[in-house]
Amino acid sequence: MGLNDTPSSERMHIGFFGLRNAGKSSLVNAVTGQDLAVVSEVRGTTTDPVYKSMELLPMGPVVIIDTPGIDDQGTLGEMRVRKTHEILNRTDVAVLVTDGRNPLAEPEKELLAIFKEKEIPYIIASNKADLMVGEAPADASDRIVKVSALTGQGLHTLKEKIAHLGRPEETGNKCIASDFLNPLDLVVLVIPIDSSAPKGRLILPQQQVIRDLLEGGMVTICVRETELAGTLKKPGIKPALVITDSQAFKVVSEIVPEEIPLTSFSILMARYKGFLEAAVQGASAIDNLKPGDRVLISEGCTHHRQCEDIGTVKLPKLLRKHLGFEVNIETSSGRSFPEDLTTYNLVIHCGGCMLNGREMQHRMEAAKEQGIPFTNYGISIAHMRGILKRSIAMLPGFGDREE
Repeated sequence: MGLNDTPSSERMHIGFFGLRNAGKSSLVNAVTGQDLAVVSEVRGTTTDPVYKSMELLPMGPVVIIDTPGIDDQGTLGEMRVRKTHEILNRTDVAVLVTDGRNPLAEPEKELLAIFKEKEIPYIIASNKADLMVGEAPADASDRIVKVSALTGQGLHTLKEKIAHLGRPEETGNKCIASDFLNPLDLVVLVIPIDSSAPKGRLILPQQQVIRDLLEGGMVTICVRETELAGTLKKPGIKPALVITDSQAFKVVSEIVPEEIPLTSFSILMARYKGFLEAAVQGASAIDNLKPGDRVLISEGCTHHRQCEDIGTVKLPKLLRKHLGFEVNIETSSGRSFPEDLTTYNLVIHCGGCMLNGREMQHRMEAAKEQGIPFTNYGISIAHMRGILKRSIAMLPGFGDREE
């Protein structure tokens, strides 16, 4: 996988924020060396967030986000400002673009307070340095870089500082599964091929797990659930681990002997994204649901729904069968995630392979702060199948857990 093929969820997200006409879009274009955003002397030219995945030296693969002005006005302006605040939940490094000729305005000060509250590393790009007289706005001096989108002044320093802030490790694990396995261990991956599987390719969690195992020196075998039993009977096939797609958990758990560790792609992604502990605890809330309770099933991607879709068809069906009564199920997808979760009794999220670690942490923390149990597909399915303890037993720190 080359840099251009790096998934958005694995890229550092750099958000450019500021007042209208502070020069955000011009600076984005200057930093990237591309005309990513429309620029104009008219205030409020950027009306919607602009996303661009690219390679930005010296950082490597990144997502650049150009946002609407935080001082936008009117009903539509309020909506754009709200959208800008939502972007903060997925921002790894924030760049506050100011007009260096002016002192910080109240909206800019409020934004800096939000950066600090959310613990988002940030830089102040004091723009229009070519027109600037005197000192930049007062703040910690090492956070301020005088730049000029017009002349290019300070751009190299700005990129170096962004890269430095982006170096701390993301929340979660750098390895998906290879850190608790040994080189040359045999791992069998069970990948169903049905109407919900994408044509001609594997879904992202499967790709990422395979890559992680290969880099760790493990030996992998990919099979459908229909060939799993025959594969395990072959001479010399002694898997150190079997990883299955969540929708095949039941049939796979019946085929794989108890002495062979078994887990799912979704469970491994929860560990990788840093919310496995919360998801395991949240799964127990399934058994506390009552008739008419509301459950949110949320996916981080916006794929085309198929007749066998796990989030909208298979999981709701399993949930109702497990409970023996009806609950109200609602769904969300992509970047759409409710701010108010208090009307729900449970949130069941996908593995989050399309969301970066910061956004998954935000969603988990939002549920926690509002007192709503939060779990994910693989863990909830394992819980309802009665195999959760087995499915996490091989994971560091979970070997002695009870269901």
